[in-house]
Amino acid sequence: MRLLLVRHGESVDNVAGLYAGSRDSSLTNHGVLQAKRLGAHIASRRATIGPIRHLFASNLQRAYHTADAIVEACQLQNGDPASLVTPSMIHIEDLREKDFGSSEGKKFGARESDDGSESPQSMRLRIDRFLDYHLNPIVDRLAAENATVVVVAHGIILNVLLKALLSRYVPKSPSQLLGEQSGSEYLAPWSNTGVLQARLELVGSHDSRQLHGAETIHIMIEHINNVDHLQGLKKTRGGIGSAKFDSRQRTMDSFLISASKKRTFEDAKD
Repeated sequence: MRLLLVRHGESVDNVAGLYAGSRDSSLTNHGVLQAKRLGAHIASRRATIGPIRHLFASNLQRAYHTADAIVEACQLQNGDPASLVTPSMIHIEDLREKDFGSSEGKKFGARESDDGSESPQSMRLRIDRFLDYHLNPIVDRLAAENATVVVVAHGIILNVLLKALLSRYVPKSPSQLLGEQSGSEYLAPWSNTGVLQARLELVGSHDSRQLHGAETIHIMIEHINNVDHLQGLKKTRGGIGSAKFDSRQRTMDSFLISASKKRTFEDAKD
């Protein structure tokens, strides 16, 4: 099976350069376009990575709106929006970003040492709960199948999750990841909508798996911070791309389509 760890699209606090862990920062217009590109890219790779069987997202809107785009793209790829290729996503509070305490909403570099930020131990506890109650049972069932599980969350907490995965399962080639930073919060880079792709596979007989448990599941990192889906995407100028996305506003595509239909109707009257 494949596991895709995905960071959310660009948020308004990303653009403003603010510490935004527990803050429920919304996506920018550009972030929504990134998410749509991401969704289309993942949906187009179904023949390679298999169908998405489970989709988990942080319960902060910048993450679950990014996950929404994946669900929508997979439905369209199937040709029938009413038929769910992917299951409805599950919002997981334990996948929220690190809480920066009193530094939430402050400019980068303005943090104080005693701001009450969440500890690495607290983040690991949250991730262990997610693994124990959600991800590990799925891996045990699907590790031998051509299927995919997607987790959409945030840069720091995704690295905590990655470390936990590398400690629970047998890593085939972790050296390119761990390096000299293995003791910090930072392990792999995470651009907005960057994707880390891992393959998990069962090794050994059923009896040996019963005896050794998770040690017989190997994990191999195939891609790190993959942003191929963003090639050619440029941010709209004039501050529009960096503005908060408003779902009530008409998109440029819908405007152009409406204008085109209007011209066709007027031409028909002539």
